[in-house]
Amino acid sequence: MADDNRGSNSQHHADSFERDIAPPLLPARILSSDEQALQAAHELAAAASAGAALRDRERQLPWALVEQFTTSGLGSIAIPREFGGPQVAFTTIAEVFRIISAVDPALGQIPQNQFGMLALLQLLATPAQRQRLFASVLQGWRIGNAGPERNSKHTLDLRARLQRDGERYLVSGEKFYSTGALFAHWVAVKALDEQGRPVLALIQRGRQGLRIVDDWSGFGQRTTASGTVLLDRVEVDADNLVPLWQFGERPSIQGAASQLIQAAIDAGIAAGALRDAIAFIREKSRPWIDANVERASDDPYVIADIGRLQVDLHAAEALLRKAGQVLDEVSAGPIDAEAAARASIAVAEAKVLTTEISLLASEKLLELAGSRATLAEFGLDRHWRNARTHTLHDPVRWKYHAVGAYHLNGRHPARHSWI
Repeated sequence: MADDNRGSNSQHHADSFERDIAPPLLPARILSSDEQALQAAHELAAAASAGAALRDRERQLPWALVEQFTTSGLGSIAIPREFGGPQVAFTTIAEVFRIISAVDPALGQIPQNQFGMLALLQLLATPAQRQRLFASVLQGWRIGNAGPERNSKHTLDLRARLQRDGERYLVSGEKFYSTGALFAHWVAVKALDEQGRPVLALIQRGRQGLRIVDDWSGFGQRTTASGTVLLDRVEVDADNLVPLWQFGERPSIQGAASQLIQAAIDAGIAAGALRDAIAFIREKSRPWIDANVERASDDPYVIADIGRLQVDLHAAEALLRKAGQVLDEVSAGPIDAEAAARASIAVAEAKVLTTEISLLASEKLLELAGSRATLAEFGLDRHWRNARTHTLHDPVRWKYHAVGAYHLNGRHPARHSWI
């Protein structure tokens, strides 16, 4: 499927301040195996490859590719079989996001929050809520994020409020870093209720008082539309309220499952950077004068650096697969505190290496490819910009701390969505 920017459509969605308008709802396939999921990911990556640098340079939102992600059935691969979904392995989910992100990590990040929200719903929603909301995703509905706030004390400090008005519930507030919201049919809003408890409100697009603004100006992950969501007394149905305050009451793998995808995105960025480095060195780079070789690819120091990067990438990918396997093992049985901690630590270890190799590979790309690689026409700087931006999502220094505290002192990591 060829990509299009939906220039007028994108602007229409972004700037419809008088009345929010939901994106079109297209029928979605329901996949039946892990192999089908991987095939769909490869097909999407092939479609996304040609225009990735142009989309980054011109901030073209990947509407057609997001819709291909949905219609191909990839949006529902995590839904449990008991609700009609394929429930593919966590190793497969990670590989799907790695494959896509190796071509366009913005396209990989856009649906990430949907998978995090599905895991939250599996943990906290009532059976009736899960049945209804999971069915909507199977039908092609997308879920976008409206959790973080720009000027709050930290990411769990919420100023958005849920108030009861007679028989109605109304949400007011301002959100930022709202990845996926512009493309979504459901906007998942975090707010405090009148008792000061955090709740998750699933709001349908098109509700009066809801405005989504495409004002994301980050230098990386430029086409995620991770901008502002404004809520002015937006009505939310009572049966679309989920008690987030119950999150820490029992152990779960929600945080680990969400972080696994973040690590997969970084692994994809690293793979894409190394792929482009090798291609550029082979085809365009000139050897350094002291190397006494005809081709840059015969420079012994370049060869050694590429070898080191390849080893580091393979190590990161191996830990990513191991983390997925641990999640598959833990999710197959009752999840106690130790099992949840084991999953979180396995993912944290993978996240450390995928973060570091994404930054290193994207920086070494420019060093090894040479001055010509900095020309805007090639767009190779996008790899580092994307890596640096995406890896700021949660700091690796705290992953090291969690791993050390677990192995040294037997301390379990905190219960939240970032570990």
